[in-house]
Amino acid sequence: MTFFFIGCKKEKDNQPKDSSKSSFFSEYTSRSFEMGFSTWPYAPTVESVDATYQFMSNNGDVYSEHIDSSIPWDAWINGLPLPAEFINEIESKASRKIPNAKLTVSVSLLNSSRDELAFDFDGTIPNYTAINDAHIEDAYFEHLKYITNQLNPDYLVMAIEVNELFKNAPEKWDSYKLLMANIRARIMQEFPSLILSESVTLHNFYQPDVPDSAQYIAEIADYANSLGFVTISFYPFFKGLKTKDDFQEAFDFLHQKINKPIAFAETSHLSETLSVESLNIYILGSQYEQNEYLETLLINAQENDYKYIIWWAHRDYNELWESFPEEVKDLGKLWISTGIINEDGIEKQALSTWDLVFNK
Repeated sequence: MTFFFIGCKKEKDNQPKDSSKSSFFSEYTSRSFEMGFSTWPYAPTVESVDATYQFMSNNGDVYSEHIDSSIPWDAWINGLPLPAEFINEIESKASRKIPNAKLTVSVSLLNSSRDELAFDFDGTIPNYTAINDAHIEDAYFEHLKYITNQLNPDYLVMAIEVNELFKNAPEKWDSYKLLMANIRARIMQEFPSLILSESVTLHNFYQPDVPDSAQYIAEIADYANSLGFVTISFYPFFKGLKTKDDFQEAFDFLHQKINKPIAFAETSHLSETLSVESLNIYILGSQYEQNEYLETLLINAQENDYKYIIWWAHRDYNELWESFPEEVKDLGKLWISTGIINEDGIEKQALSTWDLVFNK
């Protein structure tokens, strides 16, 4: 999940209120892909975290641990003790591991702007000449190895939303590719059965806002197709996509460009209007539109043999958002109404669709 936005403002929302379709997915006797959620909680409490894991256990056969925060660079580079905050985070995730569900772990090498290395716990980044410097490679390899040993995932997304680096800091892209090629080889040697990927944002792969879009698309497609499988991050409202036809055009583009197995490592869509005045964002949303996106996603997953889909958050996180620092509140609000349960625990239309397909 990237803290950025490609703005759009819609004047009208003419979608019907009732989108119940008893025939949806009826042509399939079973589903061919795994379904699940990320562990993003809806409130800053232990009870919320526990309830989130319980919901995932009951409503998914895969789930995602999304580690998109600080990296203890100094500790890894200089052989120092790991920060307690980092150890506690990983141990907490390990202690809640869901039995009988597959686990995908997504780890970010990059900061939230996706133009630089992630910060250390003291807010600094290590010095480097190029991102593939040996000390960066060794440190990030150790970081991934530690997380993998602790969590023992089925899938490892070694870096999150990597095409954003090519978009935002293209001068670092070649060294990034060299870095990950070396780390990938080392991880494969250490964990030969682990399935590896790096995620790409479909909202900035499809119709990208870059000077040379054809060259950008070709480069990202070539890189993604060099991976064992391709993991996608997709928030359609970032691109102003509103209808099934809009959603399907983006999926068709993806299938035309990618020839490797696909998984959606994180995705969701608005169920109500989003307004963030300071960012000049106003987007009409509805449960109907959210459900239309989920239905489109599920059909594409079935017909195109996706490995899995991860819906970003199962429940709207208004209570968690209230605890955010003021400097990130506006950005953190972008996904606040994308759960399939609202902040009061009331089920949305999309939950019925999810249940229907999950129980196939």
